[in-house]
Amino acid sequence: MTFREFADVYRGYRIPRFKLIEHRNWWFIFSGVLIVLSIVGIVFRGFNFSIDFEGGAQLSYPLHTGATVQDIDSVLAKYGLTGEVQVVSGDSVAIRTQSLTGRSDSTKLLGDLASEAGITAQDINVQDIGPSWGAEISKKALRGLIIVLIAIGLYIAFRFEWAMAAGAMIALVHDVTITAGVYALTGRVVTPETVIAILTILGFSLYDTVVIYDKVKENTESPALLARMGYTKVVDLSLNQTVMRSVNTSLVVLLPILSLLLFGGDTLKDFAFAMFVGVAIGAYSSIFIAAPMLTIIRGREMARRTPARVPGRPAPRTAVATVDGTGVAVSDAAATSATARQRPRPNTGRPRSKRRPPAKRKRR
Repeated sequence: MTFREFADVYRGYRIPRFKLIEHRNWWFIFSGVLIVLSIVGIVFRGFNFSIDFEGGAQLSYPLHTGATVQDIDSVLAKYGLTGEVQVVSGDSVAIRTQSLTGRSDSTKLLGDLASEAGITAQDINVQDIGPSWGAEISKKALRGLIIVLIAIGLYIAFRFEWAMAAGAMIALVHDVTITAGVYALTGRVVTPETVIAILTILGFSLYDTVVIYDKVKENTESPALLARMGYTKVVDLSLNQTVMRSVNTSLVVLLPILSLLLFGGDTLKDFAFAMFVGVAIGAYSSIFIAAPMLTIIRGREMARRTPARVPGRPAPRTAVATVDGTGVAVSDAAATSATARQRPRPNTGRPRSKRRPPAKRKRR
């Protein structure tokens, strides 16, 4: 493909001819590797939950001395505490440790940290959350995720068909699993903003999938197109007609998210990271997972509907368009009429004879 042809395809002046469905096994292998890595990360590394989920204390205060992370860790160890200490830009400290609620020595601990940082105890911002609060957030997040998945499946089944709903659900589970695996493998903190971002990801992935499915539904409603190409190639044509729209939409969404990820604050970065990973995976799954899964599910459905051939009896008169093992039954009448409308009459080179009306008999 030349640069001019690529530019025409990118700008929508020309429909590409990518063999997306034909190479679906490659996409499935790639996604399978990502899912296996994600499951390994989730099982063996686990998630780095914030104190909003696990409960604990978050301390933040300015640093006016040259105290190091080791110095602050030694102060925490003096009171039997362990945690995660960060010195940001050399002038502020963020500590994540066990809950201080109910501890009689919490005031003395804050005083020691303050004297080491060259500040007063009132300058330390303490955020203490109990474990029951984190458990309630986790329960509501899981409940919201299940409700969203069920609602999405019912909507697509009502708007299109159950096979498309099944393909979309597989793509959504694919997106959530890989996004969660990225968080587990990278060790990033899972915050409530992460949950909000994941729910937003599902909506964006659904939008992209619905655009593709709507084009598939439009093209497959043509008996002539189905008789000439078959269901799998019609889906492949629909993908080629919408692929650049999906790519451009995803790029427009990813660019502002990338700016938040690079230049935003800590809270915005947590949200932007989940959004960036999820949008990229969602755009990929809409093209390379949802549509190919539709052809597999629909092909198996039509294979079950096709009656088995009894020995000694002629095969039923149905025209079956089969491409890559996917069959879609089309009636002979529909296929014949569709072909007849497109087939030109043969030109034999002889002038057509005009029948003259019979001569009138004269009365005697």
